[in-house]
Amino acid sequence: MIRKPFCVLLLVLVVLALAISASAKSKEEERLEESTRVLGEILNIPDGIPKDLLDKAECVLVFPSVKKGGFIVAVRVGKGAALCRTGEKMDGPWSAPAMYELGGGSVGLQVGGQATDFVLLIMNPRGAKKLLESKFTLGADASVSAGPKGRTAEAATDAQMGAEILTYSRSQGLFAGVSLEGAPVSQDSNANKKVYGKAIEAKEILLGASVPAPAVGKPLVDLLASKSPKNISAE
Repeated sequence: MIRKPFCVLLLVLVVLALAISASAKSKEEERLEESTRVLGEILNIPDGIPKDLLDKAECVLVFPSVKKGGFIVAVRVGKGAALCRTGEKMDGPWSAPAMYELGGGSVGLQVGGQATDFVLLIMNPRGAKKLLESKFTLGADASVSAGPKGRTAEAATDAQMGAEILTYSRSQGLFAGVSLEGAPVSQDSNANKKVYGKAIEAKEILLGASVPAPAVGKPLVDLLASKSPKNISAE
């Protein structure tokens, strides 16, 4: 016979476990929150990403805390989010965030095993088209260049200004343009399903102005809307 105090204790433990489970954030929620924090910090760097380049970008990807591992072959694997300007000419408001993955071998490697934040700017419709595919490789499927820094893009080289994708990194407080040539970028279908509660393609999220951003993803949308409300390349 089970004693009453034991039953009460068991019930309390079950209730506590359910409460902790309900309050715990999913990995996808944490990823979106971290993406918002990292992008906000990077966009506030005084001589960071030129404002006129951000205003010409069709899409933005952010991969926070990408970690490097391995001894002989260094590998970077990161998870983050992408947003695109909506509308037929990509001149509308920013879309809801779609979850993406960044992987690769010895690309953009830096000394040590520290985590690195990456921001990618998609600069034209050709680059955006590649992003909307399920997977593409930087440099092979879409031209990529280390992004220029500064308050304006006037010092950018022809190669940078002609690239479909510009890439930036921040590691140990140092911010710079960085080459990610050879790194694959792909949609994270499982994460998108968890965030939106159903199977949904990244393309549908990024192009569909009718797809509302989840509550945890709205701060990321609002951040880009405040920093770059208009696509000046569409003018």
